[in-house]
Amino acid sequence: MDQQDFAKRLHLCDDVGAYMEKQGAFCQKVGIHNIKQNFRYELLKFSVYLADSDQLIETEEVIFIRKMLQVKSVINDLNVLKNREHIPFGYCMDMPKVFQLAVLIDRENQKSNPFRNQCAQILLDTMKLFGQMFIALHKNEFFEKASRAYTFYISALDSYLKEFGVSHNSKEKLYPIPELELLNQKKQEDENTGIATKKESDIEFGEYDSTIHQEESKAKDIKLKNAKRKDDDTSLEDKLNEFHDMVGLTGVKAEVDALISLLRIQKLRRERGLQNSEISKHMVFSGNPGTGKTTVARILAGIYKDLGILEKGTLVEVDRSGLVKGFVGQTAIQVKKVIKEAIGGILFIDEAYTLVNRGDNDFGQEAIDTILKAMEDHRDELIVIVAGYPDLMEEFLNSNPGLKSRFNKFIYFEDYTKEEHLQIIQKMCKKQDYILPDETLYALEQYFTKVLSDKPENYANAREIRNLLESAIMNQATRMIKMPNPTTEELQTLLVEDFVL
Repeated sequence: MDQQDFAKRLHLCDDVGAYMEKQGAFCQKVGIHNIKQNFRYELLKFSVYLADSDQLIETEEVIFIRKMLQVKSVINDLNVLKNREHIPFGYCMDMPKVFQLAVLIDRENQKSNPFRNQCAQILLDTMKLFGQMFIALHKNEFFEKASRAYTFYISALDSYLKEFGVSHNSKEKLYPIPELELLNQKKQEDENTGIATKKESDIEFGEYDSTIHQEESKAKDIKLKNAKRKDDDTSLEDKLNEFHDMVGLTGVKAEVDALISLLRIQKLRRERGLQNSEISKHMVFSGNPGTGKTTVARILAGIYKDLGILEKGTLVEVDRSGLVKGFVGQTAIQVKKVIKEAIGGILFIDEAYTLVNRGDNDFGQEAIDTILKAMEDHRDELIVIVAGYPDLMEEFLNSNPGLKSRFNKFIYFEDYTKEEHLQIIQKMCKKQDYILPDETLYALEQYFTKVLSDKPENYANAREIRNLLESAIMNQATRMIKMPNPTTEELQTLLVEDFVL
């Protein structure tokens, strides 16, 4: 496929975007409006993801990106984009909003949909073609790392479409679609009558930054994110079941169950006109990374909403960099912005101990003072959870009498056991349609036994497991790509050789 053919495919995606923009309710739900530029930005991020697979963005790759996407970026621009979007790690963690929107619209199965409910598939196929063309740049080498990166990310997108039943195999694809010819004719008529439309070549790197990510960049500047939640119609029992389905966390579950029981009884007492004693709902989550602290906080936010404790039930996550600024007065302003975002839900402060004063010119104490005041001013509409390593959290609370008095509920998250490590990786595999045969499970059991017998300080638990699995999936993809026609079972099976043990 040459540049002209790819340009036609982009025009098709533009038409898809124009249709999607008309579905205003869905756009509002997902939080995007300019679909065309949003998708172009996703292609730009995808190209940086592939280019950086060998930790080096080369001139030849930049030339290709400029030519195909009609942007005026240089290597420095792409490196800035890479850092801002946390490529590759953060980039691979979240499903692009444009695909979330396309799936929502396709699932409506509207008869009036001119794309026959294939919006998501058209966008995915365009991204596939772009990635294949990018990899084909390296004609004299296999370009293994980029191929592995491509396979990993495209497989995730494809699985997302399949999960929601909007995926189409090659025989089912019906585009190009006759109705689109009418749209193209109208475009031509508009151009002939002097109605100007902006050419793709006019779109520069700066426009992507200022238009699409204007609001998202504000949130990222303070490392603030709304946790993903299930649909609002998820029942309280469903949320509790999700919580209890988490692997391990026996002590955490007992603590949270006791707290929920108390809140349920208090809700019943209020409904009967009885008085309740005031209890602090602010909490301290202590434990090593990857033990489920953020996940439990997210589920708690939804449970609190269902119990009538919180209005929105959202989770806003932030750390020191999202609260502390470098000049007098700036930190208080920044913290107030975060508090405003969190009202009606839970504010989750990770590594909260880093707010403790680090010297004369540190404004961590200003952040703590502002948070304490907000907890008092919004006591009925805000819950704050501080989290971090056990010893450091103890020091954090002892650093300020106000903290000690407001955080009197402690929940400790233990490291996962060997058996729980195996359960976690099996659940991860099941969710992604991978199979671990007996010999692989045995090898993993031996590996986890060895790792946990001499694990490093602050071992990352589930994060370590996730990284191990992601590496295996990439290795399996490299192995599969060399097979002429792998079976479904082979595509699902992770062998011992796929894991770096």
